[in-house]
Amino acid sequence: MNFIVEQMKGNQVYNLLIGLVAPRPIALVTSLSETGQLNAAPFSAYNYLCTDPPVVALGVTNRPEARSVPKDTARNIRRTGEFVVNVVTEDLLEQMNLCATDFPADVDELEMAALTTVPSEIVKVPRIAQAHAALECRELTTMEIGRSRIILGQVVAMFIEDRFVDLEGPYVRSEELHAVGRMNGLGLYVRTRDAFINMPRIPYAEWKQRHAEGDEK
Repeated sequence: MNFIVEQMKGNQVYNLLIGLVAPRPIALVTSLSETGQLNAAPFSAYNYLCTDPPVVALGVTNRPEARSVPKDTARNIRRTGEFVVNVVTEDLLEQMNLCATDFPADVDELEMAALTTVPSEIVKVPRIAQAHAALECRELTTMEIGRSRIILGQVVAMFIEDRFVDLEGPYVRSEELHAVGRMNGLGLYVRTRDAFINMPRIPYAEWKQRHAEGDEK
């Protein structure tokens, strides 16, 4: 079945796109308003883009009831220039989902989800205490495209619980962290527990040698 995007409604494009670009990591983003009010909201339109400098991207749609009115997260980041990406793991899945509820502006999502915060190392925005890993970010730029805002943030500090760090790299012990990913718009998520396949990249010299040995046979 083929779909021509310009012939489709916005919600139809959304439904199909997020079902195909999957699984997606989930950023539970904390941000502060200019008056210091804390906000927490999850976003799966999220990933890292480069490492030198380290940059992550968030895609944040505007409020559905008003075409050009930003959501709290986008507004806070634009006005304060800082945010924290809290990594969502299996044990935070239900709390993350609560933070996605469209509470009134004066309701604290973290309080509703029984989550607490601790100070970050560099940025003013706190990280979630129950999160096993977090990225402290400063806004590089925000681009408005259609009904969405693409936010680029430079990572200025990273928190990872000691038990999830392999100091040899250092590497993240991803097989123990148990991060979750979002699959579509129907409430489907994927676990990473017991789902890892170890497949190191093959250097060209090794690939060439394998093929040469195969030709000899």
